[in-house]
Amino acid sequence: MSQRIAVIGAGSWGTALARLLAQKHSHVSLWVRQAELAETIRATRKNSAYLPDAVLPEQLLITHDLHEAAAGADVLVLVVPSHAMRSIAEQLAGHVFKQAILLSCAKGFENGTNLRMSEVLASVFPDNPIAVLSGPNHAEEVALDYPTATVIASQDEATSRQLQQLFATPFFRPYTNHDVVGVELAGALKNIIALGTGIVDGLGYGDNTTAALMTRGLAEIARLGMMMGAEAQTFAGLAGVGDLIATCTSRHSRNRRAGQALAKGQTREQIEQETNMVVEGFRATRAAWDLAQKLQVRMPITEQLYGVLFENQSPWQATSALMTRENTAECEETLFAQANWMEKKRL
Repeated sequence: MSQRIAVIGAGSWGTALARLLAQKHSHVSLWVRQAELAETIRATRKNSAYLPDAVLPEQLLITHDLHEAAAGADVLVLVVPSHAMRSIAEQLAGHVFKQAILLSCAKGFENGTNLRMSEVLASVFPDNPIAVLSGPNHAEEVALDYPTATVIASQDEATSRQLQQLFATPFFRPYTNHDVVGVELAGALKNIIALGTGIVDGLGYGDNTTAALMTRGLAEIARLGMMMGAEAQTFAGLAGVGDLIATCTSRHSRNRRAGQALAKGQTREQIEQETNMVVEGFRATRAAWDLAQKLQVRMPITEQLYGVLFENQSPWQATSALMTRENTAECEETLFAQANWMEKKRL
């Protein structure tokens, strides 16, 4: 039986996923928040605001009506900014089948609570199966059918395998994973490190600096992740190091571009005003800093970026602070975090 799929959110990533799904399935809808943009996309079959090079299939339903998009959907693919996830979920409540799968494609934390997106969805839809999708997936390349791999994680193996079949194409290869916590944290926290690599580039540093920042960034992402119940191997996979490489090095990365702007003297507020896309790394930095303080996890790169974003510290000062901090062993802190996590799991 053909499944009905609703893609909620028509930014670049939502548009790319809607295109991918509509090429394979006959009943796919795309919800567009702005009425005027929805009309333009229907008329031109292009989302000129966010993904201008992608032509959308004729059978893809474009709608500004959220409830029309979700009506009768077997799978809802939620591709909205992290700060809007709860609001959209609450608007959908009462219009979604209890057996419908909710798939989060957002990478971030809820403002104020620091909840992961799957936790937000579970609080609104306690009876629905929930999964997350994450990986090194630039919308611009998926829309051009470049070979891409991703990760779909759910605590229910049947749900993740069903979604794997739903999304799989000759150009888009999903892998399954049961570590929802690790996949979500990797996807959210890598944006912080991407801000850092943008700063490195903007300051005129080279490959040595970028490689060091990415490697040590992955170490602190894994430290926090394991303290929150994630599995170490997840951070060595597509959702971890794979997404980190893509976001830290690509010209498509808005977080990297934001870091470059910070290095050139722009403030966080100025960058947010000038871009039409959400820079999730800003919110992720605040959330990670809060979580690190609460869980007593050492995250020096995140701490320095927090200072740049929220305490008027200069990128030069942040670089100096990182390079002159107390010398440590490379693996000691990660092993300590893993030992703590294993002890907590045993208890």
